[in-house]
Amino acid sequence: MNVTLSATLAANEDIDRRRRAGERVLNLAFGEAGLPVHPALRRRLIAASERNGYGPVAGAPDLRVAAAGYWERRGLATDPDLVVCGPGSKPLLYGLLLAIGGDIVLPMPSWVSYAAQADLVGARPLLVPTRPGEGGAPDPAGVRDAVLRARSQGRDVGALLVTLPDNPSGTLARPQTIRELVQVARDLDLLIISDEIYRDLVHDPAADYLSPADIAPERTVITTGLSKNLALGGWRIGVARLPDAAYPLRERMLAVASEIWSSPAAPVQQAAAYAFTEPDDVVQRVADSRRLHGAVARAVHARFAGAGVPAAQPAGGFYLYPDLTHLRDRLGVSTVREFCALLLDRHGVGVLPGDAFGDDPGALRVRVATSLLYGDTTEHRLAALRSTDPVVLPWIAASLDHLSEALHALAGKPEIVRTPVPSLVPAVAGAG
Repeated sequence: MNVTLSATLAANEDIDRRRRAGERVLNLAFGEAGLPVHPALRRRLIAASERNGYGPVAGAPDLRVAAAGYWERRGLATDPDLVVCGPGSKPLLYGLLLAIGGDIVLPMPSWVSYAAQADLVGARPLLVPTRPGEGGAPDPAGVRDAVLRARSQGRDVGALLVTLPDNPSGTLARPQTIRELVQVARDLDLLIISDEIYRDLVHDPAADYLSPADIAPERTVITTGLSKNLALGGWRIGVARLPDAAYPLRERMLAVASEIWSSPAAPVQQAAAYAFTEPDDVVQRVADSRRLHGAVARAVHARFAGAGVPAAQPAGGFYLYPDLTHLRDRLGVSTVREFCALLLDRHGVGVLPGDAFGDDPGALRVRVATSLLYGDTTEHRLAALRSTDPVVLPWIAASLDHLSEALHALAGKPEIVRTPVPSLVPAVAGAG
């Protein structure tokens, strides 16, 4: 087993240490939603604070019913008995790997914890590159070839994972690619795990979104939670929708859960049950968050483009995955880790190296998270959430300028070129 501290958490701790030492550091490494808790959710948590019993392993009945309703409003009829709750979607993914067994196909690049969790359970991931601009979904032809090759070598490959939209790239796979992946999964009898933790943060609400469960409910597990859309990462709550009639998988999942986390925190479950019913105030908060994430991600993308650095246009969440490989010789670095160290030490910009996501260590591709640019105080973050043009707020504009200065210095450009930020959807003010 070769598992170390999560690259995301390690980078965040290093940046915090530097800031405490007085260094000026722009934190683009940590994928936290960066927004305050909605007051209605705080009230629900306080009201439930006396609930100190363990509760059902699968989760409180009202939370499972609320989560089923959440998926039903998205066109997926859901049996609450096939909803399993856990202390975050990350433990649920780990429990799924244990319950499913066998090796798993992952997109390359993909979120740092997928391959690490596979290693923890004794599985070997098959890393399959994604199509250009379609992060989170391994190329269907590559999946077929990789699985057939692995099985010819005696390996047991039982599952395929997609992330919609993607971390690290912030892009969204096309529906046609998802249809092709589903066909491959059917042909090869693969279970599909669809990590949809960023689904509610697709920047354009009218975007063509297709979950594998829409066309293959019999073999698709969906995982999600409230850490991204409602910025509740520290509350640790997640839910999984198991495939139709997958009661044996449910029993294995509950057996795993009973030995690892017993049950999610009871007060948090009550607040989550309220959130998953999607009352108007919570829906508005998600809409405001989606608008803010999209505006700032596009502004950061524009700064990279203005410095001549290619990156796919972000479509969801708060990530970009720029490629600075063309600067390798100029900078005198040979690996992406060396580049990230140079960027942090010389220019005070923290990002995550692409090889942490399974990418080629020699390619200077990095994951950029934009969600900690909204401010260091609740007052600033709420102002960003309510603003119709958040990128002109002084603290966000200063961070964007810091990034531009660093990128132009890397490229050897003497002047910073301000790049206009494109609009995607009309701005709507308001926050809960």
